[in-house]
Amino acid sequence: MDIGTKIKRLRLKNGLTQEELGKRTDLSKGFISQLERDMNSPSIETFFSLLEVLGTTPKEFFTEDHEVKIVYSTADHIAHVDEDAGYEVEWLIPTSNEKEIEPVFLTLQANGHFKEFEPSSAETFIYVLEGQVLLQIGDHQYAAAAGDSIYYEASNHHQLINDCDGVSEMIIVTTQSYL
Repeated sequence: MDIGTKIKRLRLKNGLTQEELGKRTDLSKGFISQLERDMNSPSIETFFSLLEVLGTTPKEFFTEDHEVKIVYSTADHIAHVDEDAGYEVEWLIPTSNEKEIEPVFLTLQANGHFKEFEPSSAETFIYVLEGQVLLQIGDHQYAAAAGDSIYYEASNHHQLINDCDGVSEMIIVTTQSYL
């Protein structure tokens, strides 16, 4: 096991510089640098301190990495159809509710609309592939056609509505809400 590489990976995952990790563990930036390049080894006490700051346990640290799924086929997608509202939503990553972002493919039938969302701290990006949609955010409305992109913070009630006689399709990527 390459301990230094694993510590570096955890440090980067936590958004810390070598200097920040050193300050939080009372170690020098140089020591952290050497540690990450396997040029030195920490004492048990120092190692446990590093793991605590990096948000992991010794058991998690020494558990071998499992194969991470990178490519998801259409067979992995999960779809939900609401015929009354006139939409189909397809989750492109089946475990997206466990991730920082949630990518979906949304199809709105003629006169279709997606459910109304409550305000949250999420951010949303939409790319309209086909048709035209109307985005209602609070008291404001925004129209977007095929090829247009939409980006907004979801701090107000919001809803997507099909704004054409045909089908509208879009890719939506939303960050997780932490409210």
